[in-house]
Amino acid sequence: MVQKITASEFHGRSDLPDWRVVLRRIEAGFRAPSFYDAATFVGQVASAAERAGHHPDIDVRYPGCVYVSLTTHATNGLTKADVDLATTISEIAADAGLTTEPWSALGVEVAIDALDIDAVRPFWKAILDYEDETPTDPGGQVTALVDPRRIGPAFWFQQMDAPRPQRNRIHLDLSVPHDVAEQRISDAIAAGGHLVSDDRARAFSILADSEGNEACICTWQDREPT
Repeated sequence: MVQKITASEFHGRSDLPDWRVVLRRIEAGFRAPSFYDAATFVGQVASAAERAGHHPDIDVRYPGCVYVSLTTHATNGLTKADVDLATTISEIAADAGLTTEPWSALGVEVAIDALDIDAVRPFWKAILDYEDETPTDPGGQVTALVDPRRIGPAFWFQQMDAPRPQRNRIHLDLSVPHDVAEQRISDAIAAGGHLVSDDRARAFSILADSEGNEACICTWQDREPT
């Protein structure tokens, strides 16, 4: 049986400091001395993943940055398989002398307010060439679209009760590590933004730029039973 793990349980551990929970997955950033060393590290991770029968998403960027994301797609969340492979990946990185950048984890979602979600979703699905995200409740309404290549940000649709012509209808949700959210909010305000609402903090805080365009800083906290 698959052993599911909540974000609270994951961050209650002390043995995986390289990793942060973002959007039902765990992410870690590693920095290698060179692009070649980064590619070598990726090869070692790929071999470990094959042995484990569990595979991460990996992004390699010049000059030597590697970003690793782990989730269990069958459960749309975290399981012991993710923890076990994360442990192995961190060990490989430590043996290779790579430095870690856990604060680099970031999940971006585009939120669209809609009066009729089923009417507007097909347009975005077609123009993006995305797929419907399976609803959490079997048979429930589809409220999100995901990139089948897992490269672009997810799009989700927020139900509106009435038109809001004086407010923007599209905003970004930026899911960040819980231990950098406060600083990210402070930086955004210092850069000319302002806090619209923190009524739902720590789950999310709504900010806006000087012209009222909104974005949310989100974390996993206060989003699940502990």
